[in-house]
Amino acid sequence: MIALIIIGVIVVLIAVYLVAAYNGLIRRRNQIENAWSQIDVQLKRRLDLIPNLVETVKGYAAHEQATLEKVIQARNAAIAAPNTPHAQAEADNQLSGALKSIFALGEAYPDLKANQNFLQLQEELTATEGRVAYARQFYNDSVLAYNNKLQQFPTVFYARLLKFERREYFEADEAARTAPNVSF
Repeated sequence: MIALIIIGVIVVLIAVYLVAAYNGLIRRRNQIENAWSQIDVQLKRRLDLIPNLVETVKGYAAHEQATLEKVIQARNAAIAAPNTPHAQAEADNQLSGALKSIFALGEAYPDLKANQNFLQLQEELTATEGRVAYARQFYNDSVLAYNNKLQQFPTVFYARLLKFERREYFEADEAARTAPNVSF
């Protein structure tokens, strides 16, 4: 009788552990999905601000058409990029580089730099860049916690059995880690 009680307690403890491990994996996976959607929201916000910025710059720097086209192409590529961390990071890095060159135009054209609309858009984009950076960090922290959970003993066996898979980080490519070369 005591042996059955001990076996019953062990079975219950194992069941409680399995339920807790599964719920923990689900919670972390959902946190990653939430973090990814926060990145997506901030990237879309930035994409929505770009046409206004381009139109503002056009009026002051019409002969800088190549720079403006580069920004527009980068924006279109970001819109069309697949919704994966790697593809979004690559498109985001290209767009960030293009935006840096358009902001550099503000230095070359004092009238543009003094334009209230340009300054407001620049400020909004700068604030959005900060939100994007925070969202990326939160996403990567969530991925780290999830991937750690997947690799911890004994959850690693349970996670494999239930086909939970590692997630990739949102990483900047090598080009985004260097300052752009802007010349006029």
